[in-house]
Formats: sequence, C-alpha cells, structure tokens
Amino acid sequence: MRKPNALRAHLIAAVPQLRHNPDKLLVFVDEGATRCTAAQGLSLEYSYKLNLILTDFPGSPDAVFIPLLAWLRENQHELLANHDNNTQGIQFEVDVIDKSKVDLAITLPLTERAIVSKGAGGVLSVDYPPEPALTPHLPATNWQLYSGAELLAEWMSTDAEGAATEIETPHPGPRRG
Repeated sequence: MRKPNALRAHLIAAVPQLRHNPDKLLVFVDEGATRCTAAQGLSLEYSYKLNLILTDFPGSPDAVFIPLLAWLRENQHELLANHDNNTQGIQFEVDVIDKSKVDLAITLPLTERAIVSKGAGGVLSVDYPPEPALTPHLPATNWQLYSGAELLAEWMSTDAEGAATEIETPHPGPRRG
C-alpha cells in the first residue's frame, strides 16, 4: 500500500505546523480488506479506512482539509465526485485541548490497486498504477451531435475553471483468443 505514506508526506510538506513537527501526525490503516477475482493472475485491490490523527494541532482545520482535498482530487477522486461517497466519505472528530490546540482525527475510505505480472523466467512483480486522470469533459469549442446525417443538437462548450470533469478511461486493446 502506497497511499498512506504518500498522503502523510503530502500533508507534512503542505502544512507548516506539521513540517516543523511531523511526529504530531499519526497514520493508521483500519478495516482493511483485499479483493481478488478468480481471473488469471494475482492482481488485487486494497480497501481500507485511513485514519489520520493530528495531536496538539495549533492551526486552522482548513490548513489540513484543503491540502487533503487537493490530494484526494488526484489520488481518490471518486470520494469527491460520487455523491454517496462524498456525504459520508470524509469523517472527522475534534477534541479541544485548550484555546490554541486541538486533536483532530480524520477517517478516509481509500482503495488502491496492485497489479501483479509475470516476467521472464516466471518472476512475479507488483506495480501500483496511478489513479485514472481527470480531464475536462468537453474542451471549449462548438460541439455538434449527429445521428447519421441529421443534426440533433449544437452547443458551445466553455472551458471554465471548475468545469465538469470525467475519468479518462483508455479504450481496451484488441482481444485475443
């Protein structure tokens, strides 16, 4: 699993209070599970709850949550894009220590894939592919929708900041056999 260490490094680099005292950020993986099908190969998916605990944190919660959301946008974007996931996905608790410090606990449901492949001589190797990239849904241009020769619709798409995005899904290669 790579995401727990990657998120920890991201937050330590982004939040000055953590950069100066990284031991105040604790990371735990709970309720872990693996999924693997009976298909050929040993590739699998990890799913787990990642618990981040910031102890004696003196800063604003925004200093943590906004960099966290930026990391999720790149590394677990369906947690933000899927309505069912985003209403219950990112959970937190705060214990007020005093006027200047809190303990902040954040829980995130994460998944990551591990692709196992067989190389020369039957040696197995594992690779952790990046998450599918988000791309603009429609670039800014004039779009026309046809059915045969009939124009069904025409519109101008804008490439505005925060415009809709979709998951970039490569087309599968030709099937063999």
